[in-house]
Amino acid sequence: MTCLISSFTPFPVSDADTDTFVALRPRLFGMAYRMLGTRADAEDVLQEAWLRWHRSDRAALQSGEAWLVTVVTRLSIDRLRAAKAEREAYVGFWLPEPLVAVDDHSPEAAAELADDLSVALLRVLEQLSPEERAAFLLRQVFDHDYADIAAALGKSEAACRQLVHRASLRVKPQGAQPAPRFLVPRERHRALLARFMQAAQQGDRASLQALLADDVELMGDGGGRVASVGHVLRGAFRVTNLYWAVALRLGDQVRYRQVLVNGEPGLLRYVGGQLESAQAFVIEGERIVAVYVVRNPDKLAGIALQA
Repeated sequence: MTCLISSFTPFPVSDADTDTFVALRPRLFGMAYRMLGTRADAEDVLQEAWLRWHRSDRAALQSGEAWLVTVVTRLSIDRLRAAKAEREAYVGFWLPEPLVAVDDHSPEAAAELADDLSVALLRVLEQLSPEERAAFLLRQVFDHDYADIAAALGKSEAACRQLVHRASLRVKPQGAQPAPRFLVPRERHRALLARFMQAAQQGDRASLQALLADDVELMGDGGGRVASVGHVLRGAFRVTNLYWAVALRLGDQVRYRQVLVNGEPGLLRYVGGQLESAQAFVIEGERIVAVYVVRNPDKLAGIALQA
């Protein structure tokens, strides 16, 4: 972590203060990312939180963790309010910037993706107001009690209960709930994706369609930068044809790689050796029910550096 030091430091930071922030950083990043959906915005929030921590009178704080959670929550709410207008003008579907880990033991998987939320749920959370989203995450994902949530949001406990209730009603009908984390065991998830990857690589239409639910949906995010599906693609036949057409048109130029996308098994697709997309999947039983394909180069830049 890079820490910028302000020119005015009334309360010098001790090693213990730095250790406190560093120890809480994965949890704080997790909250900011789940609020904002992009790594850059989350990192900016953490940088500002560090600067405020650096300037604060830490000796006067009852709980450094509670103070930092409150600061990160409020900064994230403010940033999300500003981002809402930009996302309304976004070309095509807006999907979160995927966090990709190459294996279970990488730093991304061990820290930033602990108690992760799927791309599917982050997409659903976009319909919530910033305060509803914050209250929902603090309660349902990070397991804060209502007194802590009220302190973080500057509202009464009753108001926070209402925020969580409204958010839950809007999220749960979509079938995207934070727990259980996986609808199928991870190894079965990986095995199914391995079969899907092989079929997509070979352009095997029959095998592809057999792995897709009849009512499967595919959503793409090109951000106006690259071509992407402009509507939700529905049905096993249409989704199969999309992957088959890629294999037919590009042949050996296409390569797939299994990774963790937001903590769940997913795929990276390369064309001519260049990262072309990150793909997240929702699996129920032995079938894929949803596919989220991020093609916007701005959201793939960080992946390309580490992959």
